[in-house]
Amino acid sequence: MVNVLSNISNIMIPLIIFYIVAYGLATKTKVYDDFVRGAKEGFMTVFQIMPTLVGLMVGVGVLRASGFLDFLGRLLSGVTEKIGLCPDIVPVIIIKMFSSSAATGLVLDIFKTYGPDSVTGMITSIMMSCTETVFYTMSVYYMTAKVTKTRWTLGGALLSTLTGVIASIVLGKMM
Repeated sequence: MVNVLSNISNIMIPLIIFYIVAYGLATKTKVYDDFVRGAKEGFMTVFQIMPTLVGLMVGVGVLRASGFLDFLGRLLSGVTEKIGLCPDIVPVIIIKMFSSSAATGLVLDIFKTYGPDSVTGMITSIMMSCTETVFYTMSVYYMTAKVTKTRWTLGGALLSTLTGVIASIVLGKMM
């Protein structure tokens, strides 16, 4: 069964590409010209969001290198330990809202310290899967779409992140 699924997944992308080309030929659409135009538009989008990405990466790097995140984890340890959350996970929660790749680096540190199969490792793994890079996503999408009033987006995104963290704690302790 696994081999069948593996073979199907290996041929899906070529099949999709073939379908697009065949559809373009059937409808007499210039598929390659459309592809090039889309690539140009994609490049321009990346160029427009690059300052935001660089700013987020630098900010996360400064927070991590300064030791502020570890300080914050220790500061909140009294509260976090009462709800069953290891203080070392607090920096992951905060950084994940800004950058998933930076949070992954912190996750690897947690895995080295506690192990991936520990309760802390399980909570961290689940949390990484069910939370979002709130500020990164909002800044990239809203900047690209030129949206200036985010309305309830931030509140809803932070509420969903809190829900994901709570679910992670509950599910991680059940494992």
